[in-house]
Amino acid sequence: MKKRKNRHIGGRFDDWLKEEGIYEEATNASIKKVVAWQIEQAMQQQKLTRTEMARRMATSRVQLNRLLDPDNDSVTLGTLSRAATAIGRRLRLELV
Repeated sequence: MKKRKNRHIGGRFDDWLKEEGIYEEATNASIKKVVAWQIEQAMQQQKLTRTEMARRMATSRVQLNRLLDPDNDSVTLGTLSRAATAIGRRLRLELV
């Protein structure tokens, strides 16, 4: 078997992230971006303003802005659950 010159060619991106020690951080950031995007999409479809969304969640607009900020990962499960309820969805978490 011939050894490749570049060990990253043909490898998986997940493997590279793990080698670099940033897999968990990248995964968490990706999840947060997707969740924030899903909530914003649902708000747009339902024509919900941020003010109305915050009211439905019984929270402040500042807290809602943190939730919708894809780069802010300091969101609690309670906040996510209230957001899901406010847009008529359920929050589902699982360990894999």
